[in-house]
Amino acid sequence: MPTLLYTPRVNNRDYSVRLVKVLVKPGDAVRAGQLVAEVETDKANFTVESDRDGFVLSVDKSLNDTIDVGSVLLWLGATADEAVPAAAVAVAAPAAAAKGTAEPTLKAAQLLAKHGLSASEVPASGERLSVGDVEAFLAGRATSAPSIAPGTAQPLTPEERGMLRTVLWQRDEAVPGYVELAFDASAWDRAAGDYQRREKLMLNPLLALLAHRLARLAGAHSRVNSTIVGDSRHVYRTVNLGFTIQSDTTLYLGVVHDAASLGCREFIDQLGRIQRGALAHTLRAADLTGATISFSSMARWNVTRHVPVLPPFTSLIVAHAGTRDGTGTLGATYDHRVLTGFDALSVLQALAQPEEIA
Repeated sequence: MPTLLYTPRVNNRDYSVRLVKVLVKPGDAVRAGQLVAEVETDKANFTVESDRDGFVLSVDKSLNDTIDVGSVLLWLGATADEAVPAAAVAVAAPAAAAKGTAEPTLKAAQLLAKHGLSASEVPASGERLSVGDVEAFLAGRATSAPSIAPGTAQPLTPEERGMLRTVLWQRDEAVPGYVELAFDASAWDRAAGDYQRREKLMLNPLLALLAHRLARLAGAHSRVNSTIVGDSRHVYRTVNLGFTIQSDTTLYLGVVHDAASLGCREFIDQLGRIQRGALAHTLRAADLTGATISFSSMARWNVTRHVPVLPPFTSLIVAHAGTRDGTGTLGATYDHRVLTGFDALSVLQALAQPEEIA
């Protein structure tokens, strides 16, 4: 039976990408992990891999097209002579699917991004949100906008647009709450030091150990590793741990896939590879996509409270703050549609106590 390969979301900041290279053609045999295309975002080029073995039946996009994230990129079949179904089923953009709003056309999505809007803010006149709908909304907003002091308009950077989209998702889709727990950090400091000496690590693994523990907790409690899509709870098959990494002025959300199934040292090694890629600005698309829960720390800033924004389509991001007199804080921003404050606090209480590290 023919299956679809979709245009990936390179990172949470992008709703569309440009197709700059197609590496396969109909009839070609491909293997899982083989590069099939290359796409471009505002910041860099990323490769697209096949997620299974098969034969290319058709390529649905043209070179240099600007294409929606989640749209059909190509069709794969078990044999080279399978027929592609007459009607291709496109996947709606995640922001639209989560709330049931009208999916914007590509040009409408670009206009929304330009003005810092989300599709949920603009009424649609038809099945899809059109450029005319967005322009009418902007015209109406201009007539009712409050008076502001004179100034000049400056375009947002890619990083600023990405953060704007993330904040708009939290405002429009999630119902965010926040809980915080003070804990005795000395036990974790001792555990991290012991592990560093035992494994002969160059860097202190404290944050990596906390993140791995969070992944294992999410793996044991499926509610933590879920989100809301439409009117249903979507429980993820694997725990993909997002980890915030600041490189120069860019904040990345690197992703360790299937983190709950990894051993501690294997997790640390994979996270280290992603951190090095972020610092060099050479991360692959797979390293930036698919986070189901997240971890963030501002310990190096010596702050006692860190309240992060909830990344799109995650139920929880745990924040670790700096220590003072042996005491640290763990906070959790959570989506109240998925978790209660008690759920989030239970995660923090379990995370505050290090277990024996194998």
